[in-house]
Amino acid sequence: MSTRTALIGAGGMARYHLPLMVETGADIRVICEPSSNNYELALARLEELGGPTPPNEPVLAELLEKHASELDAAFIITPHNLHHDHAKMCMEAGLDVLLEKPMVMNTAEALSLMETRDRTGRHLVVAFQGGLSPQIRHAAQLIASGELGELQTVTGMVWQGWKGATAGTWRQIPETAGGGFLFDSGAHMMNTVCTLIGEDFASVAAWTDNRGTPVDINGVVMGRLGSGALVTLNGCGDCIPGLENEIFVNLTGGVIRTGIYGERLFIRRAGEAEATEAELPKMRGAWQQFTQVRAGEIENPCPPEVGLRMARLWDAIVKSASKDGQPVRTLGVG
Repeated sequence: MSTRTALIGAGGMARYHLPLMVETGADIRVICEPSSNNYELALARLEELGGPTPPNEPVLAELLEKHASELDAAFIITPHNLHHDHAKMCMEAGLDVLLEKPMVMNTAEALSLMETRDRTGRHLVVAFQGGLSPQIRHAAQLIASGELGELQTVTGMVWQGWKGATAGTWRQIPETAGGGFLFDSGAHMMNTVCTLIGEDFASVAAWTDNRGTPVDINGVVMGRLGSGALVTLNGCGDCIPGLENEIFVNLTGGVIRTGIYGERLFIRRAGEAEATEAELPKMRGAWQQFTQVRAGEIENPCPPEVGLRMARLWDAIVKSASKDGQPVRTLGVG
């Protein structure tokens, strides 16, 4: 069954999602894109894929007024500072929402979207590959069940030639992006760790280096969870071209190794000589998981509750880094 969809934002990331959307039956009825160039590029991509040629309504309020009754869902792929308002407007117009990462800019916006979700009864799924990944969901279940013993430490690392690749774009404008490398590519690391651990941070200490830009480029984060487990996160955005990442979860009865996108999962249990790769289906894309949530086939793998946990972590990182690593007690922990 097709999903009558509004595509909110038609930039490069939106065009990346279009092949799977068309393949899996997304009926893109209308696009909301203020840039005529981005709109034309999206139409060209849709034509290549044999998809529809939807009209452009560049003002979201006008799009919803004219078309909300003809739509089931919205896929929001806009700059970070627009996520909260766009998602709120779409849910209040009666649409289910797939929202690109990061969910919001801060804790207050996360709580607001949760309230809107509850009040309207709409689905809100955050398009984090890690949170939506069957590999990460399986690992999180193993950790929560206690099958691998007590959680001890979590270590995450990501590096990318991000500084040069994003120079001159909105991703290096603090008011629009909400942060730099740690809040962009590094947000995948933070969200995946938050999904795996299933609990809030109790305290956080962080240091960042802007490397001559207006936003964080390199960063190191140390934290203690409410359970007492320790977490370290390392992001370097001023590197050679490419991207590499790794997450290790150490428990008393085993070790989990995965990636920030949930693209792999290796588990080594106590008594085993080496890790074994988990045989699980690969996630094809956020849109596919979203349609499964809407159909009631799976529980929401990446709900706003995880977005709230990450927002609290990010707020603490920003506050601690502004005080040269002074530990910060996070919100939401008793």
